Amino acid sequence: MIRPLCSKIIISYIFAISQFLLAANAWSPTDSYVPGTVSCPDDINLVREATSISQNESAWLEKRNKVTSVALKDFLTRATANFSDSSEVLSKLFNDGNSENLPKIAVAVSGGGYRSMLTGAGVLAAMDNRTEGAYEHGLGGLLQSTTYLSGASGGNWLVGTLALNNWTSVQDILNNMQNDDSIWDLSDSIVTPGGINIFKTAKRWDHISNAVESKQNADYNTSLADIWGRALAYNFFPSLNRGGIGLTWSSIRDFPVFQNAEMPFPISVADGRYPGTKVINLNATVFEFNPFEMGSWDPSLNSFANVKYLGTNVSNGVPLERGKCTAGFDNAGFIMGTSSTLFNQFLLRINSTHLPSFITRLARHFLKDLSQDFNDIAVYSPNPFKDTKFLDSDYTTSIVDSDSLFLVDGGEDDENVPVLPLIQKERDVDIIFAVDNSADMRLAWPDGSSLVHTYERQFVKQGQGMSFPYVPDTNTFVNLGLNKKPTFFGCDANNLTDLQYIPPLVVYLPNAEYSFNSNQSAFKLSYSESQRRSMIQNGFEIATRNNFTDDPEFMGCVGCAIIRRKQQALNITLPPECETCFKNYCWNGTLDTTPLPDVEKDVHHSFINVNSFNSSIGQEESLYAGSSASQSSSSSSSSSSSSSSSSEIPSATATLEKKAATNSGSHLSGISVKFSAMIMLTLLMFTGAV
Repeated sequence: MIRPLCSKIIISYIFAISQFLLAANAWSPTDSYVPGTVSCPDDINLVREATSISQNESAWLEKRNKVTSVALKDFLTRATANFSDSSEVLSKLFNDGNSENLPKIAVAVSGGGYRSMLTGAGVLAAMDNRTEGAYEHGLGGLLQSTTYLSGASGGNWLVGTLALNNWTSVQDILNNMQNDDSIWDLSDSIVTPGGINIFKTAKRWDHISNAVESKQNADYNTSLADIWGRALAYNFFPSLNRGGIGLTWSSIRDFPVFQNAEMPFPISVADGRYPGTKVINLNATVFEFNPFEMGSWDPSLNSFANVKYLGTNVSNGVPLERGKCTAGFDNAGFIMGTSSTLFNQFLLRINSTHLPSFITRLARHFLKDLSQDFNDIAVYSPNPFKDTKFLDSDYTTSIVDSDSLFLVDGGEDDENVPVLPLIQKERDVDIIFAVDNSADMRLAWPDGSSLVHTYERQFVKQGQGMSFPYVPDTNTFVNLGLNKKPTFFGCDANNLTDLQYIPPLVVYLPNAEYSFNSNQSAFKLSYSESQRRSMIQNGFEIATRNNFTDDPEFMGCVGCAIIRRKQQALNITLPPECETCFKNYCWNGTLDTTPLPDVEKDVHHSFINVNSFNSSIGQEESLYAGSSASQSSSSSSSSSSSSSSSSEIPSATATLEKKAATNSGSHLSGISVKFSAMIMLTLLMFTGAV
């Protein structure tokens, strides 16, 4: 388990110095938030077709496999130590020198604001052998055995924080929590970082405003996402100048810890959106950001671009100005907070809040203006996929026709656990640990909706060619208690042969209360040190079934789940203990679709349409989140979202082109940058979020 911080810990500056040295090689060329021009080869092409993983990722995997093979052998040896006989399986997996026999592990952490970041941190801490007690009493070594680590929204704040702080550990963050400039110092809200010191708060927001205005003045489109990302970054990179004002996402590729494959491959997930559309559904284009590329496997794009050179004006991947590219656009904070969805969701539900009427009117007017100017999404302009030719022939008009790319929170399509990049056949993942901190239910617990929607996606246009194991409806999730404890999906590959290919086995780890009420609202923007520690501790207990007190054999069952895909493919006999594990943890196809009482349902699956608002919502969180009440039931059976017809896209594109011509490249004026920050502060103060 995670031990409390010892008072004798002395403040150390080694970490800060190392971060400074790393960042020196990873900074924007302008040493600021503004992208800058750099030289690049005359014949460079920044876009490729998504027919496989990139050459860079493939080369990195060769190194990572050597690292994970050692860590995984150690983990599985410990996990199966009490089994009657596991020698045949382990010998076949590790002793013949064939890396293809090595199980490939991925972890996906859902969205959910700081709730997900902190709870997910506890789950990762339980898997990390750098955490005190995790090796002896947890799943320590599992993180060292992991190849891919994905995050959406709050889950991406976790992934990005660890990756961009030189793969620091959750334990290190805990150990330094009382130090100045500590990571995740959430004692005061990011909106009022000075607490009662209004001068500190004013200074912070001046810095944020100046940074975003500078980008805007350099003729780059800006939106609320820029402000939000800049504000968030101060909590993620406190030891760097102004919260890593020039730190880039692609800098991960330059860190020795990544180059040596001593950390998992980090992936951030976002959704594509056309402004003017009111629904983001299963047919939304899902984007990923990794250290080398950003793009989508979906047939509506089927392309990846070099993430380091985002902001370069291109046509079909070729820079319009020969030998010159843009760098620094992939600001770390901008990508980690790549939409202002948190604020959109609040603004969209103002009718259900108790704000004073003048604030309500102000919010309505402000959101209406934002929607007209498309400021409620993250703007990636110029569009890195402009004029690319790799999309499916069914998509006659698409993202590639727009001068700008518009992205929103990766959970707005209700696939809040970011597994899509991990189930791609090209990545050959065997098992995914799906950490679900969604607020699906009235009391902000998950109900399996994310897995349901991912399963359904394989049967719509965008999901062609993907596979995901069978999962039950959300009523069954709740009625059978599958949303309260670890559950395995897709345990028997022989039952999945009618899918496109055999998908990874999914270990579902839903948020649940063990030692702390971790169902906090995503709109809770400040946590005391005690609350942060408690949230992380509870996450540790989620991953370990309450420190193995609920099931002393759980680590062995995790080992069985990891082995399962390769065991079946290689036709190896499993130890009998694994059969017991699968009986206890695998969903066996049983359904209980009994409707849940209306009082226990939430409305987040119904996309909200506020008359004067031209926006959308993929998931709305309960106003009652954070209650200490026990875990409750949730929403009704999920149904597949309706598909957007392709006929909607041309009109949206036409609107974009017209708007781009009028706006001349800038979405927020200098005044509205400051005004946006003021609105955020005012609204959150009135809701108690700050």
